[in-house]
Amino acid sequence: MRLSTPEALRIFRAWENTSESWNRRDFFAPGGTTNRGEPEADTKLFKMTADPHPPALPAAYDPQTSEPDIYDSWLRQGVFTADAGSDKLMFSIVIPPPNVTGSLHLGHTFEHTMMDALARRRRMQGYEALWLPGMDHAGIATQNVVERHLAQGGLSRHDLGREKFVERTWQWKQEYGGKILDQMRRFGVGVDWSRERFTMDEGLSQAVLTIFKNLYDDGLIYRAERIINWCPRCQTALSDAEVDHSDDDGELVSIRYGQGESSIVVATTRAETMLGDTAVAVHPDDQRYRHLVGTVVELPLTDRSIPVIADAHVDPQFGTGAVKVTPAHDPNDFAIGQRHGLAMPTIMDERGVITVPGPFEGLDRFEARPAIVAALREQGRIVAEKRPYVHAVGHCSRCNTTVEPRLSLQWFVKVAPLAAAAGVAVRDGRVGIHPPEMAGRYFDWIDNLHDWCISRQLWWGHRIPVWYGPDGQVRCVGPGEQPPTEPGWRQDEDVLDTWFSSALWPFSTLGWPQKTVDLQRFYPTSVLVTGYDILFFWVVRMMLFGLYAMGRTQRQADGSVTVDADASPTAVPFQQVVLHGLVRDQYGKKMSKSGGNAVDPLAWIGTYGSDALRFTLARGANPGADAPISEEWVKGSRNFCNKLFNATRFALSHDARVPAVGALADRGRLSLPQRWILQRLDVCVAEVNAALDAYEFARAANAAYHFVWDELCDWYVELAKQELAGPDHQADDARLVLGQVFDVMLRLLHPLLPFVTEQLWMTLTGQPTVVTAQWPTCQGAADQTGAENSMTHLQNLVTQVRRFRSDQGLRDRQRVPARLVGLEQTDLAAYEHQVRALTWLAVPTGQDAAEDFTSTASVAVSIGTHPVTVELDLAGTVDVAAERARIAKDLAAARTEQQQVQAKLGNSEFLAKAPSQVVEKIRARAAAAQADIDRLQAQHHALGGPEQERSTA
Repeated sequence: MRLSTPEALRIFRAWENTSESWNRRDFFAPGGTTNRGEPEADTKLFKMTADPHPPALPAAYDPQTSEPDIYDSWLRQGVFTADAGSDKLMFSIVIPPPNVTGSLHLGHTFEHTMMDALARRRRMQGYEALWLPGMDHAGIATQNVVERHLAQGGLSRHDLGREKFVERTWQWKQEYGGKILDQMRRFGVGVDWSRERFTMDEGLSQAVLTIFKNLYDDGLIYRAERIINWCPRCQTALSDAEVDHSDDDGELVSIRYGQGESSIVVATTRAETMLGDTAVAVHPDDQRYRHLVGTVVELPLTDRSIPVIADAHVDPQFGTGAVKVTPAHDPNDFAIGQRHGLAMPTIMDERGVITVPGPFEGLDRFEARPAIVAALREQGRIVAEKRPYVHAVGHCSRCNTTVEPRLSLQWFVKVAPLAAAAGVAVRDGRVGIHPPEMAGRYFDWIDNLHDWCISRQLWWGHRIPVWYGPDGQVRCVGPGEQPPTEPGWRQDEDVLDTWFSSALWPFSTLGWPQKTVDLQRFYPTSVLVTGYDILFFWVVRMMLFGLYAMGRTQRQADGSVTVDADASPTAVPFQQVVLHGLVRDQYGKKMSKSGGNAVDPLAWIGTYGSDALRFTLARGANPGADAPISEEWVKGSRNFCNKLFNATRFALSHDARVPAVGALADRGRLSLPQRWILQRLDVCVAEVNAALDAYEFARAANAAYHFVWDELCDWYVELAKQELAGPDHQADDARLVLGQVFDVMLRLLHPLLPFVTEQLWMTLTGQPTVVTAQWPTCQGAADQTGAENSMTHLQNLVTQVRRFRSDQGLRDRQRVPARLVGLEQTDLAAYEHQVRALTWLAVPTGQDAAEDFTSTASVAVSIGTHPVTVELDLAGTVDVAAERARIAKDLAAARTEQQQVQAKLGNSEFLAKAPSQVVEKIRARAAAAQADIDRLQAQHHALGGPEQERSTA
């Protein structure tokens, strides 16, 4: 019988997990398994021989004790501090700045896991790696927090005044802000703390003033009345990217405007806005309303009449084909109003309260809506009502309040010249997006970008550097310029959108607008890692400002400015963009406190360690995809760390040592297991490198995981035990191979498991840190010795025998006399001792004399083209007659089951009427019954019973 290596591993794992396994008692915790069926690693040393040189490691893996000390040692050594004067290749990455009000959540840890892995790997590859940290001032969120603090004392910001309120906010930032940075240290992020920045520190504030002034002078910043997204709760304008849309239940009301034949019916979900209607619009080609165009109709509930106009924007197929036009409260209506010169009255104040004199004045917009519908119904104006009516509604991304489109005087960035260059930079390959399919979302946004509203009605933030004179003068004041001091001049009250300053992050953090060494050496940054959910908030805006500030601009004949779309690759803010998904619970649901499935990552770190959480997140980090996570999976990763710890400890306890360069170059002299594990190590190194190059962190983590667990620990460590107890030359080679494998694997795993690998590698090598150790590369060529095939043969033979032992109920570690007939003709002839050790098969006394050995059971296995029969003497270990009777009984039951399901599958009437899922279940039962019959027949035959006629499904 020939098995594939994965099948052999599966069977081996199933055998290994049986109760009181010999392997578990030597290597794993008694009886413990993870949620994946993986044994938990024992905290004891391997019980093989007395340890003459105990490793300098604690008796048990304890991340809570070791991780903080290790991080402190990294900081003392300065391993994360980048040297801009270095002649190494440069690698740089900036952290997406968390809000100063924030605390560490799973989204942060997910993102930081990937960024840290990239930075640590590049550092080990010999790059001068900078991972720059910092925080965002989070204008709306921070102001809300401070205002809540004031409210607890019965104060408002207006009681303090602007200057005192800003002082109080800075005090709050110093006292409470930045909590997340301490939490990041506990997570172990390898950032350069010496370069920590804040979006309102002095240097970044100068950068904001500089780019505002430059954009203003180039005509790319302007002030105008436009429809903007207004949050009545936060009392500020919002950009399009700060509005979340959801399908909400509402009401569609059809209202008759006018009287008799001159009347017209319009439909709306926002009846309260009719108070601000200034026209009814129809399509120019709509024959139904051509006779009304140019006339006026009475606007119900008011003493006004409004015109009927023709505009091509109207869709004659939607609703009645006539739409009410409220220019001050709808962006499409605003455009119609501009084209037709309509009045644009605002009917609500900043809080969403109706301001139109009359019976509805003072009502909140959502109170006014049913009141107006009731009044219209009373007048017989309601033609139709549809509820619920599901439609898209915008909500503030920070407080979830329904956004109100509102005409307002605001500051805007003219994005068209900037967006054109940002689109070209991705299309021509200067910036790569991963996964590539996400580029379509980028282009959908960048190619249809509206002018960006950058003013916010807040006090906390970068105040707009524009002054207004008593006679209508306007002056923009740049860095180093003195604002006007003459009487009557006043500064604009608004501050800039938080995203305005964070859009400068890749270059302002490096010293721009000064030509600093950091800016010259580390810009453009190498890679940006961020969530696909802020592709529009942040990534696009960094592209706009990076290309403008760091590239070239051209002034056209008409005075307009364009950004050079073919600028040097050094102008882009980053060379690669890696977009990740959201962390979800194990069922794929979004995490939230209200949903009861939110997780505090610090709680998991406190229980299982940072490495366990990191590795779990890495194993779920597929490009662009959401990542489910559960506590059981984190526990499983901790068990993997424990396994790695104890396996390394085993190697150290037997004097494993890292070989000198070239010491293992002649693989031909090594044993089969040694050649095989070195070959598999090379394959693992290649897989991990390819995966990390493609930003496929899950593939890299899984490749390393399966090598360590399935190949190194499940097979080679067990085989090495035999070699370490063998002749001196074989034991010496085993120590070198163990040292080589653990040295490489600890370095390879370091970016994903930084703490435990640091502790183990330093002990193994005696070096001060693995952080700056050389990154592994493949050391050997393709398998020239046939080790892969031969080891597969050994695995198949061992697995088949172990499965047979398990099926027969043989006790673990119970020695059973056996003869391996035909093994001498295979490539495993020299490894009979290892086979017997791994299967607990004893050499029969007087094996050469056939009469001294009587086989009561046998297992046939194909080793290449050679059959091998393992003949076992079960006398005194198994009641063969009773076991045959049991198997015969089970076989009869399996045959009965097979007959029953086959009868159903042979019934055409049943197949025609039964649901497809029911038929599939019956077919699955038939396949399972056939598998049971095959297995039981093989067991019966192995115990000397006659081979049964094989059933066919």
